[in-house]
Amino acid sequence: MCYNNYVKKIFITFSILFLTQFFANPCFAIKIGLQTAVQSAGIGTSVKGVIIDANTNHSICDLEAMKGYEIKPYHNLMAIRYNGTYYKINSDNIVIKTTTPGFVSAKSRWYRGIIMIQNKNGKLTVINNVPLEDYIKGVVPSEMPTSWETEAHKAQAIAARSYALANLGKRAKDGYDLKDTPEDQAYGGASKETADTNYAVDETKGIVLTYNMKVINAYYSASAGGQTTAGGWGGNLPYLRSVPSFDDNVKKNGHGVGMSQHGANNLAKQGYNAYQILQYFYKDVKFARVDPKSYN
Repeated sequence: MCYNNYVKKIFITFSILFLTQFFANPCFAIKIGLQTAVQSAGIGTSVKGVIIDANTNHSICDLEAMKGYEIKPYHNLMAIRYNGTYYKINSDNIVIKTTTPGFVSAKSRWYRGIIMIQNKNGKLTVINNVPLEDYIKGVVPSEMPTSWETEAHKAQAIAARSYALANLGKRAKDGYDLKDTPEDQAYGGASKETADTNYAVDETKGIVLTYNMKVINAYYSASAGGQTTAGGWGGNLPYLRSVPSFDDNVKKNGHGVGMSQHGANNLAKQGYNAYQILQYFYKDVKFARVDPKSYN
């Protein structure tokens, strides 16, 4: 049986069911760890900004637009370097934000949302606290080539959003939800965004994959080498099965569990939409949309 016919046969039995799901106490901002236990952090803002003491919510100092600053630990507090001179910051927990719409900077990248910096045992933890949809806009072009098919980008957006919500608090011991690396999901912030990938995120806004009314851990990898792997790290997860991965034109790259990104793009080239792609790689899943009011 050729793969193409196999997929078409499977898709005949699929129906796209959109389940409007209103999550209890929803949290649509997510904390992404950018740097952990570092000796210094470069920060800035694209427009005028401000540093706030997160412990008291009082303003500490103003930031000039498009100017670089360095934050360093100073005993159990912090210091900021401005024009070559260090000034003490009487806080171990600060927030960098813009005073008008703009971007914040860390790791030589631009980000939406705010930057949080914490002094933990004499070293800095740098966190991007960002609305979920803005986070996904920085994930899709970091995880998948921007030249790929729009329906593959949409599938990636839904899978990434599902993974993020299913793993909120995964890195709580470090003070954030997820890392910005492929250990969780690659995330390059606003610096990685493109019009095409942002379109895919906007077109799937709030949509997640569910199984038995719970958001699934939507694992994915670059390529599975012809056949995906069943189960996953959480045990024998029923929605993770082994299927032809439509990526045997490339060598296996990654764990091979869940959606193959190369396979998703190849299916999109054959005319399959994002929902068909996802229902192929994840068994017996349904689609839910989180409460849109929570995005305002």
